[in-house]
Amino acid sequence: MSYDEMNRVDAEGRGQGESIRLFFALELPDEVRDAAASHVARLRRDFPGVRVSWPRPANLHLTLKFMGEVEASRVESLSRAASVAAAGLAPFRLSIESAGVFPPRGAARVLWLGVHDDSGQLALLQRRLEDECAALGFEREPKSFKPHLTLARLRTPHDASALSEAHRQTPFGPHAFDVSEFVMMRSELGPGGSRYTPLSRHSFLSKREFNTETRRHS
Repeated sequence: MSYDEMNRVDAEGRGQGESIRLFFALELPDEVRDAAASHVARLRRDFPGVRVSWPRPANLHLTLKFMGEVEASRVESLSRAASVAAAGLAPFRLSIESAGVFPPRGAARVLWLGVHDDSGQLALLQRRLEDECAALGFEREPKSFKPHLTLARLRTPHDASALSEAHRQTPFGPHAFDVSEFVMMRSELGPGGSRYTPLSRHSFLSKREFNTETRRHS
């Protein structure tokens, strides 16, 4: 979404009192999504009777910060805050590997895939994003950041122990990829599941590039 489009969302939101469900995330390459889809297909084939909410592979993403319902009039300021968080960071490499469950003990409720951040840049980006959002008055995440990909939510955890164990015991990855941007995403809930729409993209610019880009849109 361009800044002109962002301004239109802002103006419409002020007129209608609209709120938008938002989160910040990293998008995933097709290789990771395809591998996750294959992993899910095996589990669904082997455990057809277990009640599970499986997200569409195209919707898989790595959440940096979930904002919830946000007034449309604040969307542009959040986009600018995200650009500040990205400024000066260099592209980095992540790897998706290993499989686990939440909670780690007892009946599992969530199946996840692990995110390896050897450089520490993902954690730095998330901290900077938290700081910039907090400066705008948004609450910080109460829990420490533990990056992962949510693969499924178990509707009947006590009937899914075999599925959970099969997930944990199935090797996944490693699938490494480079990260050079993150997105502010709109989430719209519907009968067919969530629909995600990127509202703005935030590349890792040098400070000089960031200042030039800011002047261009001011």
